[in-house]
Amino acid sequence: MQKNKEKFLLRLSETCEQVNYIDPELFTRYSVKRGLRDLDGRGVLVGLTDIGEVHAYMVDDGETIPIPGQLLYRGIDVSLITKGYLKDHRLGFEETTYLLLFGSLPNSEELEEFKTLLGEERQLPTQFVNDIILKNPSKDIMNSLARSVLALYSYDDYADDTSTYNVLKQCISLIGAFPTLAVYAYQAYAHTHLNQSLYIHPPKPELSTAENILSMLRPDCQYTPLEATLLDLALILHAEHGGGNNSTFTTHLVTSSGTDTYSVIAAALGSLKGPRHGGANIKVVHMLENLKQNIKDWNDDEAIEDYLMRILNKEAFDCSGLIYGIGHAVYSISDPRATILKEYAQKLAHEKGLDDEFNFYHKIETLAPKVIGKKRKIYKGVSANVDFYSGFVYNMLNLPLELYTPIFAIARIAGWSAHRIEEIVNRGKIIRPAYKSVAKHKTYIPLNERS
Repeated sequence: MQKNKEKFLLRLSETCEQVNYIDPELFTRYSVKRGLRDLDGRGVLVGLTDIGEVHAYMVDDGETIPIPGQLLYRGIDVSLITKGYLKDHRLGFEETTYLLLFGSLPNSEELEEFKTLLGEERQLPTQFVNDIILKNPSKDIMNSLARSVLALYSYDDYADDTSTYNVLKQCISLIGAFPTLAVYAYQAYAHTHLNQSLYIHPPKPELSTAENILSMLRPDCQYTPLEATLLDLALILHAEHGGGNNSTFTTHLVTSSGTDTYSVIAAALGSLKGPRHGGANIKVVHMLENLKQNIKDWNDDEAIEDYLMRILNKEAFDCSGLIYGIGHAVYSISDPRATILKEYAQKLAHEKGLDDEFNFYHKIETLAPKVIGKKRKIYKGVSANVDFYSGFVYNMLNLPLELYTPIFAIARIAGWSAHRIEEIVNRGKIIRPAYKSVAKHKTYIPLNERS
């Protein structure tokens, strides 16, 4: 019986593939922008935002000219934001979250009040950890995170209230709770599936988001100031990336339907979970491990170039033909996030005695664009993106691979929250894009006449 079922499902699957195939030529004929991207790689304009801006080119006399990448939060260059708080020897994710939500940098009093507000939301509802997280551990932490977010709906007496006041309240609560939800989900997974000891350290309201992640994750709750600084920096650089990325567009899309905050954030998590969006830094880590195993001399440029070419030729690593962490859909000359993160990654590498490994990363960053240029015509330039160094940073922090994408989510919920509120405040119409049907019209055939 089981064999017959499998054969039937296999046949149905093959039928699905056949009937759903659309000739790629039709996309060109009807001027459909696949992936909402123009042929030159620019995104199709679908909305306006005042929250984040990605700037990677200028147009002069109709010609698109690549420039060093810029990322702005509420009009302020993210490099200035990071320099500002690092100069004061502070952590800045909470300050950056305030900026994204409220449009301006907080003064000292506002910042302390906001930190207190977030700190009060770190703790989860009574019995939530036991009933929702520990009793149903998932092998995928993003799955657990989305499930927990949806479960929190049941604990909110005003879950469906979409007023700005209530949505802001819900978003702040989720921003505060995300580190706890993610780390506890990992601890449950590690205990159940990896047979490790179970650590459920309570969050500390006086600690920052980055400090709480490290404290709750590690058995001894200990971390160095540089470790906290680097994780905090990574969170800031992942907090927002304009409205055009997949998960933020999902936030606008689902918000426009009028649904509740928990459903919107769960949908955004589902988008980020996809390996094309949130999991690239894991691929970088795996690729670098493969490179280290196959290149004996990490200072041999020729050997590195040869192996990178083998990767491009689909002869090595995962045979995808991709050098992960190199290149970006928007940035060309440089990804500002990678530039900022690299500087502090080098400091942490030195603190941990990993200078050789950092130099190896730097060599690959330098040589990969050269190798890609030999193999393919590069129209807009190619450089390391943030995923190239974020995976290295998380690895140095001894963060488990299973938490790489959830940490992205812990950061990005700041941006998602800002975009949800922006969609609500502007009372836009429900987002309903058009699809052109290319199906041939057919006549109905009675059951007894079908072959």
